Order: sequence, then C-alpha cells, then structure tokens
Amino acid sequence: MTTAPEPAHAEEPRWLSDDEQSVWRSYIDATTLLEDHLDRQLQRDAGMPHVYYGLLVKLAEAPERRLRMTELAMAAKITRSRLSHAIARLERNGWVRREDCPSDRRGQFAVLTDAGHEVLARHAPGHVEAVRQAVFDRLTPEQQKSLGEIMGIIAEGLQPTGTGADLPWLR
Repeated sequence: MTTAPEPAHAEEPRWLSDDEQSVWRSYIDATTLLEDHLDRQLQRDAGMPHVYYGLLVKLAEAPERRLRMTELAMAAKITRSRLSHAIARLERNGWVRREDCPSDRRGQFAVLTDAGHEVLARHAPGHVEAVRQAVFDRLTPEQQKSLGEIMGIIAEGLQPTGTGADLPWLR
C-alpha cells in the first residue's frame, strides 16, 4: 500500500535581516513624517491637504490645464473614488471644474480654473521651501541622485502592467 505524498508546505518566509529591518523602519518613519509635515504645511498655508495640492499641480502641468479624470487618478496614484471626492471639494473652492468629454459620454475632464492656478502660484513658494528643508537640504547631491534612482526602481516595480494589475486608479 502506498501512502499519499506529504502536502507541500509553504516556503518559510524570507524574514528581513536586522539591517534590512532597520532600513525598512527608517523608510516608514521618514515617509510618514514627511507626508505629515507637508500636509500640515499646506493645510496651514493653503487650506488643503498635500494630495489636493498634487492634483492642482498635475492639472497645471497638463495641456490646457485639463486631464481626463482617469488620467488624473493615474497621475496622482489614487483611487477613482478618492479623486472624485477631492475634485468635488476643489470644485466647491472654485479651483477646479468638471467638463463632460465630447467623445465619451461617460468620461469627464478635470480643469484647473484661473482661481485654482492663482492659489497654486501663491502657495508654491512655501511648499517648495518645505520640501527643500525636509529633503534636499539634508542630502548631498550624490544622495539626492541615489534617492531618486532608488525610488524610481521601487515605483516601477509596484506598477505591473496587464489586465490583472491591482493599481489604485483601476479601483
């Protein structure tokens, strides 16, 4: 009589080494504190969270200061639901307006208004100073280059392509 083979056990997790754990925790601490720092600065100075400021920047950089909502969600790396909520608030402030897409009845554009552009221009100097003090003034040019390369590699690896990709802007 033969016995059934033992079920294959899942491989043991690849636990982080002490050095990796230290790097990971430093990364988590720094990114959490940085996002909080930038949020507080923008709430204090502009009355908006960092993510809303980022949406205004994406629109300001777009041709005719307009993007399809799906493109804006992708550029901002946020869910469509979060984008819709943010755009509604920015609309109430008069900084953004929605326009229907003539080629797709279900599609909409987000458009940066003149008032939104003025708000962005007024608060950009304070924001860039907060970013400079929090990040760039603390790093050498070589460290800045390394940080950019490292973060680019991480971001690229977290954006799979294909129909099964589970990315925020697809939710």
